[in-house]
Amino acid sequence: MSARTFLLPDLGEGLTEAEIVRWLVAEGDIIEIDQPVVEVETAKAVVEVPSPHAGRVATRHAAEGTTLDVGSPLITVAEPGGSGNVLIGYGTTPDKAAVRHRKPRIPHPRTPEQHERSVPMVLSPLVRRLARDTGVDLTSVNGTGPGGVITRHDVEAASPPTTPKPGRVVVAGERRIPLNGFRKQVAAVLTRSRAEIPEATIWVDVDATALWELRERGRAVPGSPGLLAYVARFVVAGLREYPVFNARLDIERQEIVELDRINLGLAVQSDRGLVVPAIPGAETMTTSGLDSAIRDLTARARRGESTPAELSAGTFTLNNYGAFRVDGSAAIINHPQVAMLGIGRIIDRPWVVDGALTVRKVTQLSFVFDHRICDGGAAAGFLRTVADAMEDPPSALARL
Repeated sequence: MSARTFLLPDLGEGLTEAEIVRWLVAEGDIIEIDQPVVEVETAKAVVEVPSPHAGRVATRHAAEGTTLDVGSPLITVAEPGGSGNVLIGYGTTPDKAAVRHRKPRIPHPRTPEQHERSVPMVLSPLVRRLARDTGVDLTSVNGTGPGGVITRHDVEAASPPTTPKPGRVVVAGERRIPLNGFRKQVAAVLTRSRAEIPEATIWVDVDATALWELRERGRAVPGSPGLLAYVARFVVAGLREYPVFNARLDIERQEIVELDRINLGLAVQSDRGLVVPAIPGAETMTTSGLDSAIRDLTARARRGESTPAELSAGTFTLNNYGAFRVDGSAAIINHPQVAMLGIGRIIDRPWVVDGALTVRKVTQLSFVFDHRICDGGAAAGFLRTVADAMEDPPSALARL
């Protein structure tokens, strides 16, 4: 086998470049077909790239932190060893001293004693790279994430002021942070959305007491759905009744394209920023199924493990603003989608029930939609469908 050079593949979704985050193999390692060799960051996700060749890693063609165009040389794989001029079954034995086999990476749980030795808790490769690029010693950083995990914010807080590149004007008190590929993509999508879509926002306060009590009764049963799963189920029901909001707008043909499949996007805050991975086929799922999918999808998104397909498949977005302890937002639609529903925090508020003032669990729903696809009547109808279901969940679930 002669040396073969593997080029950075087309990662789909119109992406033309990727940044080398972390090499998973070293020059001299023996690799197998389909073994992940490098971790790259695109504008949409961090993904592992497998090698289509087996053999010895002869050359890694780019350093970590380098941005490569699709089609550029990524890695060259040569024969594991020997002269190469032998017949099958009569070859020479590779020199074991000259060839190293990379052991598979097996995560091991840390003991309390290891934790005491200040081993940094870092789950995201992006956080590790940021620390490396900014010269931050992770062993000196106190993680504020769950279980002491070090987040991007923790590293940025510990980072020294950056030095401007040559040619830039240095202004006292400024710290310049270059836009990475992800932020550039976010900026492009949001700019296009705001420039092209005449959006409108409506909102309503919802008495979520019955929904809250339903969730509280289920806490004693393992695997009972959470609040967001119920809301997701009601959103899916609303989209079935008002399919115009599970759609896209074909400008060239001047057509509204309604979609049979509901790929429910969930806005998730991760170390990379706000990402919106989607649950495919949400219309086929039960409330428990949606709950499991939501937990899996959000956990992987926070770890930076969402796939490009998950991040681009959404047909409608559900945004839980309440996670940030706010009541609502006039959000920007996630182009090319045409609508987004947000739910704020659920808190005790004064409410009138049967003419009497009482305290109820109240939340606010805010709905932003593309005014080109419909008028306010349809938007109000969809919003009331979700709100009414939240106010009387037993009746709503019985109809689904």
